[in-house]
Amino acid sequence: MKNDKFFAKKANQRLLKRHQEPGSLAFGAGASAFLGAAVGLMAVDFKTWSVGAIPAAVAGLFLAEALAALLILQVVNRQIISGGEISRPVRLIGALLFLTIVNGNIFCCVAGLMLVKKEKNLEYQVGCYMLLVEILIILVSCLNIFKPWVCNSFFLGIGILAAVITIHAVSLPLVASHVRGNRADKCMLPLAVVLIVLTVTGNLFSLLLGLILLRKVLTKDDHISIGWVDVVKRLFRSQMAVLGAFIIVFLLSISICANLTFDYGIAVDNDYSLILQPPSLAYPFGTDDYGRCVFTRVIFGARISLAVGIFSTAMSIAAGIILGAVAGFYSGTTDNVIMRILDIFMAIPGLLLPIAIIAAFGTNTANVIFALGVGAIPSYARTIRASVLQLQDAEFVEAARACGAKDNVIIFQHILPNSMAPLIIRATLGIGAGVTAVSSLSYLGLGIAPHIPEWGNILKAGSAYLETNPYMAIFPGFAIVLLVLAFNFLGDGLRDALDPKLK
Repeated sequence: MKNDKFFAKKANQRLLKRHQEPGSLAFGAGASAFLGAAVGLMAVDFKTWSVGAIPAAVAGLFLAEALAALLILQVVNRQIISGGEISRPVRLIGALLFLTIVNGNIFCCVAGLMLVKKEKNLEYQVGCYMLLVEILIILVSCLNIFKPWVCNSFFLGIGILAAVITIHAVSLPLVASHVRGNRADKCMLPLAVVLIVLTVTGNLFSLLLGLILLRKVLTKDDHISIGWVDVVKRLFRSQMAVLGAFIIVFLLSISICANLTFDYGIAVDNDYSLILQPPSLAYPFGTDDYGRCVFTRVIFGARISLAVGIFSTAMSIAAGIILGAVAGFYSGTTDNVIMRILDIFMAIPGLLLPIAIIAAFGTNTANVIFALGVGAIPSYARTIRASVLQLQDAEFVEAARACGAKDNVIIFQHILPNSMAPLIIRATLGIGAGVTAVSSLSYLGLGIAPHIPEWGNILKAGSAYLETNPYMAIFPGFAIVLLVLAFNFLGDGLRDALDPKLK
């Protein structure tokens, strides 16, 4: 009897795993409950044991949404186990979860989008996240309405974002009905071009969807496998990887769109009438010791942290590819000279090399990017060198040599394209490490200039008020942790998606 129950339970679990809806609902319920608990703790002032009305209301809303998602999950699981599919009325209930985006609960909103649609192709999933990014940007930007004034381009920016959202919303039913397998109807070509153009808002999901549509429109044979599209499809099977990608894209988009909807002066100009204001609707993260809006500073600080992390990683990758490929391909004396020089750089502890470079050349954004990029070159060079050593005797390399291909052609057209998987994973994690490094340097006073809104600078200013005004340090610290975790989640997902054993 016990064995029968055990095998029945395992069979039910396998059946549920074949459907995407239970996983999305479970993740949405769990994440919403976690957010509700976190916001609830922030609502309590442990000195006076008082509870803030607005944070408590938000916490209660998150917990209520978690309960609603959990109840829908129970109904969905019961229907899948008993009948093998979800009824239409239950799918329509998922539309109610769309409303959770109003308070920023993307987890339940995504679960609703996955539930309401029965047949979900990759394009529909990418389109859902693309649309949610723009909606969340508008909601965050609208918090500026509660301030005494808004920037001159605020309403223009909201209008542009509303137009972009309209285009993204229209694209969802189109991609759901006009894309089949590895082919897309030719009418999708203009939409693909428009989506690629709309990437100027920083929404990389729009770029990804546009490229997928463009590739499938140009595909003439439905049976041809599109390698990188298959990688994206496997990546979207991981809830945590997609969550990491969503956080990264959202922070990138909001930092770009902030030029239209946020007033930069509030982030840098002193206003001594607003010194150390607690969090409120007008100033969601409060104000600092100079009366500057911490929320606005965190928004603009995302731009610098992402820029330094991305450009320093790109610089180290470019140099690491060249040095590692040359060292691995030619071996011998060339390999020894290059690797021993890189060993000297690796022998310098942690941030000491960037600190030395910044101390020599001065503190500005360009020097910080250069310093962090130089410090990370050895790790990327070693990664490429190991891949080149493994592939230089492969059959396709020997065939290229037999055909008379030159060394640079063999390296850059045959070996490196087959060595990119570990590099991509390492680069994703490296950007997160770069964000941490620039924040550390700024906290020490050796990174970005103190008056510029950057997460390390904001955290340093808030560290002096941990006992009286902890919000000044909590929010920028949470932003750093969130972004680094997002890159780590994405890196783990890419590792699994690029693993040939898991195809």
